Amino acid sequence: MLVCMRHARGLALVALLSPIVAAQDPERFTTDRDSKVTLRLPAEDDAFQFAVFGDRTGGVPAGLRVLDQAVRDVNVIGPDLVMTVGDLVQGYNAQAEWLAQAAEYQAIMGKLRMPWFPVAGNHDVYWRGPDRPPLEHEGNFEQHFGPLWYAFEHKRCWFVILFSDESRAEGATKDFNQPENHRMSERQFAWLDRILTRARSARHVFLFLHHPRWIGGKYGDHWNAVHARLVAAGNVTAVFAGHIHRMTHEQRDGIRYYALATTGGHQDGIAPRAGWLHHYDLVTVREDSLAVATVPVGQVIDPHVLTEPVVLAAARAVKELQPVFEGGLALGKDLSSDAKLVMRVRNPIAYPLEIECVPSSPDPRWRFAPDHAHLTLAADGSAELTWQVRRIAEGPDRAFDLPSIAFDVDLITTDARVPLPRRDFALPLSIDVAALTAEVPESALVLDGQGDWLRVESAALALPDGPFTVEARFSADAFGTRVGLVNKTESAEFGLFLDRGVPSFIVHLDGKYARVEAQGAVSTAAWHHVAAVFDGSELRLYVDGRIADRSPAAGKRTRNALPLLIGADVDKDGSGTSEFAGAIDEVRIALGARYTGDSIAPEARLRADADTVLSLSLDVVLGAFTPDGSPRAAHARLAGAAQLRRRSELAR
Repeated sequence: MLVCMRHARGLALVALLSPIVAAQDPERFTTDRDSKVTLRLPAEDDAFQFAVFGDRTGGVPAGLRVLDQAVRDVNVIGPDLVMTVGDLVQGYNAQAEWLAQAAEYQAIMGKLRMPWFPVAGNHDVYWRGPDRPPLEHEGNFEQHFGPLWYAFEHKRCWFVILFSDESRAEGATKDFNQPENHRMSERQFAWLDRILTRARSARHVFLFLHHPRWIGGKYGDHWNAVHARLVAAGNVTAVFAGHIHRMTHEQRDGIRYYALATTGGHQDGIAPRAGWLHHYDLVTVREDSLAVATVPVGQVIDPHVLTEPVVLAAARAVKELQPVFEGGLALGKDLSSDAKLVMRVRNPIAYPLEIECVPSSPDPRWRFAPDHAHLTLAADGSAELTWQVRRIAEGPDRAFDLPSIAFDVDLITTDARVPLPRRDFALPLSIDVAALTAEVPESALVLDGQGDWLRVESAALALPDGPFTVEARFSADAFGTRVGLVNKTESAEFGLFLDRGVPSFIVHLDGKYARVEAQGAVSTAAWHHVAAVFDGSELRLYVDGRIADRSPAAGKRTRNALPLLIGADVDKDGSGTSEFAGAIDEVRIALGARYTGDSIAPEARLRADADTVLSLSLDVVLGAFTPDGSPRAAHARLAGAAQLRRRSELAR
């Protein structure tokens, strides 16, 4: 199965003792090729793997989905067995609720293709509510899960399960914060002594319990009595526990102590790479070595489910799945908003999709109802959602930001759940740019050419295939090689460049770039207008009102999902490169061929009309954005040190 908990991708913490390997053996190796290289063959000892699951409690109800995914992961890996470290049910309740939770946990774990073994934690045995039995849920645990302590042998290794929540007196309320509950009974000690004696010829002994008593603190020093027995046994290799919902490891007297974080339990994810994450441990056992790897839940891919139809459907869904909004969020002069926004989503593929939709904004003054929604779209199906969106009435400031909606999408097949990359879509914001700029001085975008530019998200740039026009006004401080002015390239789309001051324009048509280029460089420290036109059969480049180059060009424009950058070229990761240094005042992208002939007379101000796709006057900033005056509302975000300054302050 394939899915992921998206907040811990790519993590694997590995503790490894080098496995034994054998030299090349003619009895085991053959070829009819002549090579002087000796290939080392693997050891033939009796190696095996087991998995260990962490706590499941506190993360309801989503934690059950994490546990279910861990089961799917481990079924793909196929270890010999699965161990737990306790806290299997939410617990802290009475009989009926406990039994329901136990059945829920067992139903998920019952999907494992290999045996699994329980460990009792405080959530599993603590009773809260009326009619409390003297030993609380201990009887329920032993009736429905198994003994509170037990041991078994597998491939000349012993697995020993301890109970770390014994009450010192029958009838006392169980509470792991009470020091007297951190001491094993004489009965359990005696049983442990017998097991360690019985297992003295084992190649490894592994212990499992819930509380990591060895870390001390409120646990006191009672574990020292256990540790002394383990050291004396001489073949105890590792101890595994949970409870603290974070990972930790230490080694004492040759014995490895591991505390697991969570496999569905409450997880705040403070620092996943430092051990706060949903995971399970995979333990590889050899004759005289042990390898322990931490695997984040959802990182295992089952190649058998990735058939060609599924792979192609996933690619199509990533490319084509996007919401369509009815209307936009109108902002008042004080930038307040109160609107209903209708969102429609169509499933473009022949497999069902499950989508979690989460609207948000870095600006805390935006409010969304509902705060999230779940959609299940049948193959080629569609759905509609209505959002109530509000913004508290305050004027523009540095905290202003735009709202967006995130899509977390799973593609569902008959036997797999395939996660697709998270995608963010800007919510359409209707800003009266003319009203905002009516009383402000004319300004321009100032860039230093060192990591600053404007960014327009691809999803917001509604530029279909066919004729279009790109134009801008600029004044450069200096020119370098292949400087980006307005770009959405990377083996696709289009771009306006200034190569050592020579304007050029490229469009990727039918798999290759068509190009036009001026014959000479423009001057620095002076304002210029450049316009590029693709009319469906020809590319034309205009510089300061006169034709600079034209070339036959036809075909379908190659698309990409990269952002449009103004003041830089765009790389494959959507970041800027080949930055522009100077000032840019007005950028407009429009449908159709805006200009014809050998000379043109651009408007004094590049205003927006019904065919305008992007219109940036660059006269006002709202937080980190400068608004788009076109009907498409493809507002641009400032990056780096990009800023707007009054034209009157610019010495050009």
